[in-house]
Amino acid sequence: MLGIVLCGGKSTRMGSDKGLLQLKAQTWAKTAAAKFEVVQLPVRISVNTRQQPAYARLFEPGILITDDSHLPVKGPLLGLLSAHLRYPDHDLFVLACDMPLIDPSLLKELYQAFDPQKADAFIFTNSGAPEPLCSIYTAPALGRILNKAQKNELPKFSLKYVLEQLNTSAIPIREDQKSCFRNFNIYTELNNL
Repeated sequence: MLGIVLCGGKSTRMGSDKGLLQLKAQTWAKTAAAKFEVVQLPVRISVNTRQQPAYARLFEPGILITDDSHLPVKGPLLGLLSAHLRYPDHDLFVLACDMPLIDPSLLKELYQAFDPQKADAFIFTNSGAPEPLCSIYTAPALGRILNKAQKNELPKFSLKYVLEQLNTSAIPIREDQKSCFRNFNIYTELNNL
């Protein structure tokens, strides 16, 4: 299994690359990568082609996975399937860089619940809705989604839609954990950090 930090968004509403924002003197991308230490996973950073030069200055060679422009999908699914193409035999534990408040203990809880014999994906749910950007996807399930994408059989590219196509195992989050799953999209939201 690999930890995949998804940084490849356009950050249009934020106005600057969210993965490069600072939290306690460390970029959000590095903050997210460090959270995987609790489960001792090797980490890769998913970026788009425009971001690649900036991230290459922050991370060692081989750590970055640049979106595959040949894939007929968009959004976080593009980062996820690009990582799957690079590491087709690995299950992928994804975490979005714009969830800087996620507690590492939650990653550990999800990792301990992982059993590829029981489900295709392991997720948290927030009031019944899936949290697809802090989830584990098995390699066989990603292979099936990739196959559908390549055949233009995915009418939607949202990860929530992808999860509807998979057998999932869910852990409901408690009320006191909901703030951990908050993602930040505009500068005014950063006042709470």
